[in-house]
Amino acid sequence: MSLILVVEDEPRLLGSIIRTLEESGYSTLAASSLASASQQLTDEVDLVILDLMLPDGSGLEWLAGLRRQHKTAPVLVLTALDSVENRVAGLDTGADDYLIKPFAWDELLARVRVILRRGPHQQESTQLSFGPIVVDLINREAQRNGAVLNLQNRQLEILIYLMKHGNEVVTREMIAIDVWKEPTTMWTNVIQVHINHLRKELESPGQPPILHTVRGQGYVLGDPPC
Repeated sequence: MSLILVVEDEPRLLGSIIRTLEESGYSTLAASSLASASQQLTDEVDLVILDLMLPDGSGLEWLAGLRRQHKTAPVLVLTALDSVENRVAGLDTGADDYLIKPFAWDELLARVRVILRRGPHQQESTQLSFGPIVVDLINREAQRNGAVLNLQNRQLEILIYLMKHGNEVVTREMIAIDVWKEPTTMWTNVIQVHINHLRKELESPGQPPILHTVRGQGYVLGDPPC
């Protein structure tokens, strides 16, 4: 039975989330502050549902601290902050998904199921390699020919996805669904921005092109398209 830690300071909402999860067969822990969440977050926790605006600090900063400590528990951000910038910031910081309040209970449960199926961040391996590119999955650091790449979290996730599909065409829709977990075109411009930055890092002076755009299709990491 999966154990879910819910971090939410509004008592009625916290109670409703706990009740809904338990009725769906999950075990739960409840925290109304970041201090309480930190005390209860152990390796036994399979998922954290995290509000961002809490009485003792920012949930986003708390999440960033988790990732710096290499804690791999998946995190579903639950917040009323609904701008694209807020969503991108949450995902870049290390959230696995982002659900806007108010929300439908069926959608919350669906997202919980999807995240739990994926499991913790890349625990099965500590390193991923493709050609001259190596990613340290524990320290979340990417290198090309030994040179460290300056990548945001979301850019690193895109790179990992492209590496796993090396020499294959990857569309923006695939990235939106598999990296953003959003089957929507709203991320198209954001994805393009991240791809442009990733390409600049990969193709610093002296490095031959390795990330290619296939007009009308998507992107290829590796061999140039014919």
